[in-house]
Amino acid sequence: MLGARTLAARTVDAVRPERPTAAPSAPPAPGARPGPRTLPYALAALFFTLYAIVAVRRHQRGLSGGYDLGIFEQAIRNYAHFHAPVADLKGPGYNVLGDHFHPIIALLAPLYRLFPTPLTLLLAQAALLALAVVPITRWGQRTRGLWVGLAAGVGTGCAWGIVRVDAFDFHEVCFAVPLVAFAVEAAGRERWRAAACWALPLLLVKEDLGLTVATLGLYIAWRGPRRLGVTLAVIGVLGTLVEMFVLIPAASPTGVFDYLQQLEPSAAPAAVPGGHWWPPTRLDTVLLLLAPTAFLALRSPLALLALPTLGWRFVSHNTAYWGTAYHYNGVLVPILFGAMVHTLDRERVRYSGRRLRVVLAAGLAVTAATLPAFPLAEVVEPTTWRTTAHERAALTVAAELPDGVTVAATNHLAAQLTDRATVSMACPYRRPPGPVAYLLVDTRDTTADTTNCPAGLARVVTDAEHAGYTVVDARDGITLLRDPAAR
Repeated sequence: MLGARTLAARTVDAVRPERPTAAPSAPPAPGARPGPRTLPYALAALFFTLYAIVAVRRHQRGLSGGYDLGIFEQAIRNYAHFHAPVADLKGPGYNVLGDHFHPIIALLAPLYRLFPTPLTLLLAQAALLALAVVPITRWGQRTRGLWVGLAAGVGTGCAWGIVRVDAFDFHEVCFAVPLVAFAVEAAGRERWRAAACWALPLLLVKEDLGLTVATLGLYIAWRGPRRLGVTLAVIGVLGTLVEMFVLIPAASPTGVFDYLQQLEPSAAPAAVPGGHWWPPTRLDTVLLLLAPTAFLALRSPLALLALPTLGWRFVSHNTAYWGTAYHYNGVLVPILFGAMVHTLDRERVRYSGRRLRVVLAAGLAVTAATLPAFPLAEVVEPTTWRTTAHERAALTVAAELPDGVTVAATNHLAAQLTDRATVSMACPYRRPPGPVAYLLVDTRDTTADTTNCPAGLARVVTDAEHAGYTVVDARDGITLLRDPAAR
């Protein structure tokens, strides 16, 4: 009886149609040498150095900001001392988990405890961003040889989307960039469990990245193990919903996730036919993201992983999300360069020999052409290595501030003080509820949004003097004032 049942089961298994799966990655094409195994790490070291130079020199010249380097430093400083991640620059007692859900930044707390300086955050960010070069370069080497690996690695490292993250102070997205890179590589090589494991920590980076996790889950369900993919997709969607509607509101002073209102369509552009889509900033952004891959990314289904991030940004009426000026494009870079490598791996016959060299050269040419327009070019610009008279004056006056005091400062000066003082914004954004011991104002700070100071920054100084503050030092538009009644 047992033998009959076994035979029947084997017969059913033999006739049951197998679920189709994608073909595994083939070995490198004949004659395509993968090159040195150290190449990915050498490129990562090179880009770490370049990113560090850009970020550190900006901070040393007083060009980093309280928004956002100062905010993250205050939060991580509190994590390092086992406190809630409060950032007074956002408002008195403001818990940053009520702004965005990014508990992963607590991983930097031990390092910051050892080296309590904003440079710790900037160097850690440079290292994390450079790490994304490793899986993309390695994947290119393994599938199509040295030149594909080199082109993919250099393209990723020089990509303006990543460089913007590095140059715009510090943001939690620096953790997402390497996680996405490793997840994309694993998915492209059909290492499904590894892809899921690399993707899951994205839920701790930012609330919207749960949708990227879910999209990767759907990709895995389509091309690989269905149960694993569906499970990952469900976790991603639930994670985003819980973070947006439970965890963030619980920490927010308003009791809601404030950024949801930015996803509501704006009525203003409707007055002009087609006004919501012109000027074509969003199209420009997409073209600038795809062109360095010679548009090969579009031929890979892995490019679908970019849709959640592009979707919420382009639906929003906040125009800052649409373009290339900020840090929002960082996570898209490893997705699209990974999709490029995936295309070259899947379509070896189509892209081989002379055609392969042409498309690689075209992508690198676009990358080279865009370099002067973005911050990586600062490494070789003479102005990067000079400190202007105004910058020297600002740093000199800031150095006169005693350690451990309370101070309200303008944006650029705030970032110079958060490691040694309790800092709030003098203007813009939010002012402290009561008097502070010192006021430090740079009337030439062009990053100051004077929404809350409509009379301008000079009026802030005048009002402080009328309130009894005395001038400690003033030079080149920078004024340090002290409240005589404060101790």
